[in-house]
Amino acid sequence: MAITQATELLATWEAGLDRTFDGRALLLHHAARPDTGGDSEALLSLPVGAREADLFALRRSLFGERMQVRLECESCGADMEFDLDAGEFARSLRVPEAAPVRIAEDGWVVEFRVPNVADLTAAARHADARRALLARCVVSVVRDGEIAPGGVSNGVVGGVSHGVADGAPHGVADGVPPGVPGGGALVDVLPPSVQRRIAEAAEAADPAADVTLNINCPECGTATRAELDIASYLWTELDSWARDLLLDVHLLATAYGWSEPEILALSPLRRRYYLELCADV
Repeated sequence: MAITQATELLATWEAGLDRTFDGRALLLHHAARPDTGGDSEALLSLPVGAREADLFALRRSLFGERMQVRLECESCGADMEFDLDAGEFARSLRVPEAAPVRIAEDGWVVEFRVPNVADLTAAARHADARRALLARCVVSVVRDGEIAPGGVSNGVVGGVSHGVADGAPHGVADGVPPGVPGGGALVDVLPPSVQRRIAEAAEAADPAADVTLNINCPECGTATRAELDIASYLWTELDSWARDLLLDVHLLATAYGWSEPEILALSPLRRRYYLELCADV
């Protein structure tokens, strides 16, 4: 890892120590997409699956292809350990198209946009996250060939809610859905079957937004279902890496009087060799 990259990653880690999960995910996304020039709004307006694909690619570039995962069997409680390929995930995750998705069910025709990162973050703060997410993403609603009351988009698509993540820009007021005006009330009149179809279509349009594993227990054969949260996984790895690196800096600075930039300028191999020499003294 080059000195510039190591220094930048340490800065990302330090900035994230007092952030919430959403703030840390945004910092990691900035690290994955330096081409955005620090534009948080641009990252928050990306589909959730696009962020996940970016984070898998970042994980691969920082820590390699192999990801070690540990799960507990839901049936017998046995520990299950297995490896995943971060590179394969990064290559296989399909980024959704920007065009709205349309579903038809029982006389209802609903257009919605695929949820973006800001939508998911803002909705999670509501008591009924599913309802809040629908209200933000529904673009138009037609029932039996007629536009439902309030069922026309106000033209604001992909807006960013105020404070949806630490360090995010201020935009549309929190709680105001950037889809249909009065979207919350409109969602309430959508039959459960229509809401289910919307959820299914959203998952099909952006499958990378929810990476779910189904693992068969080698002990009892029961399948355990678990969501792979790449942002949490990657932050845990970054935190461990940063603390280990700073310990190395401390040991070498104490032994040789070198500064942090001088120590970070050493290759990992040379740094490890000097640490071994310190241990032999």
